[in-house]
Amino acid sequence: MDTTSPDTPGLRRRLGLFDAVVIGLGAMVGAGIFAALAPAAREAGSGLLPALAVAAVVAYCNATSSARLAARYPESGGTYVYGRERLGPFWGHLAGWGFVAGKTASCAAMALTVGAYAWPGHHREVAVAAVVALTAVNYRGVQKSAWLTRAIVAVVLAVLAAVVTAGLTSPEADGARLALGADASVAGVLGAAGLLFFAFAGYARIATLGEEVRDPARTIPRAIPLALGITLAVYAAVAVAALAVLGPDGLADAGAPLADAVRAAGVPGLAPVVRAGAAVAALGSLLALVLGVSRTTLAMARDGHLPRALAAVHPRFRVPHRAELAVGAVVAVLAATADLRGAIGFSSFGVLVYYAIANASAWTLTREEGRPPRAVPVVGLAGCVLLAVTLPLPSVVTGAAVLAAGSVLYGVRRGARRAG
Repeated sequence: MDTTSPDTPGLRRRLGLFDAVVIGLGAMVGAGIFAALAPAAREAGSGLLPALAVAAVVAYCNATSSARLAARYPESGGTYVYGRERLGPFWGHLAGWGFVAGKTASCAAMALTVGAYAWPGHHREVAVAAVVALTAVNYRGVQKSAWLTRAIVAVVLAVLAAVVTAGLTSPEADGARLALGADASVAGVLGAAGLLFFAFAGYARIATLGEEVRDPARTIPRAIPLALGITLAVYAAVAVAALAVLGPDGLADAGAPLADAVRAAGVPGLAPVVRAGAAVAALGSLLALVLGVSRTTLAMARDGHLPRALAAVHPRFRVPHRAELAVGAVVAVLAATADLRGAIGFSSFGVLVYYAIANASAWTLTREEGRPPRAVPVVGLAGCVLLAVTLPLPSVVTGAAVLAAGSVLYGVRRGARRAG
């Protein structure tokens, strides 16, 4: 389905399987693994590894549903398009609204993470500068973004490999610290899973770039599970190494968990490298996030849910340049003013709503359309709802209010169209 007119330049299909996997990795293997382990350990205690498993199961269901839908609808917009086509215009609008609002907040969170690791005393200035720089990279074309993402992913994986090696080979490592203790509870595991899910959510970036992927019917269903599988293996190895040297209590109290882990492992000289790796990882996440948000903005603008001027595609670079500039401007303002914890909580709620709609959309696929096994969208939908309601109450309230505002906007717009 092509939503552009013959006179409108479309996005160029430049990304192969390797590039698509790397973009997914750049979004997932990012700042989350450097920042999420400590708050997740505070929630789950010794149940951290089960929480990681719960988050991975929900992420797998979401990824499978998204991959089947993306192969069917290889357009920019992701679940905005799937909800519109499978459930109706309102659900597509709600998914797009939740994604754009939530991921814009997530962009600000990643920018602030860059600043916190790179120059703590001037984190807001660094955050705004990072947003401006990466918006300029995206403006020049998605292929340049893919090349930069490759470099970032390589650096981050090398740093994480060093952390895992230091932790697992240290004489301070103790396998008994991995055991499930009496402090673990179902509520704590679910709360931690909701926090850890935030770090897994980047596979949607592959789907939202569907209009720029070569042979999307084959590439996207292969790229999403590959990126998710690599990410899960990396996260599990890092979590095991950190728990082995710090234990659940030490990890929960860590200010910079992976830097603290290498110090506890007896390799303090590696800590500055870990800090640099965290800043690079957050840059990678920010780059991929801005790509995804701008493409969903493009799709919503094409359908009139956002100003149609944002649907313009640059005639030379073949990117949604106005959408990218608008997203960059909003994220820069948020990075200069927003609170990091509030941005992460609000983003998690919006992302879980987005994937709930993706799973509901996948349920409607027929066998001829490549539907996933029936249990996949059911588990994915239930998991998204369950993890959403276990988030902190302010995040749930704020997220619900923003979705309600989006619903009112849809109703006003629909009423205006009928009156016209």
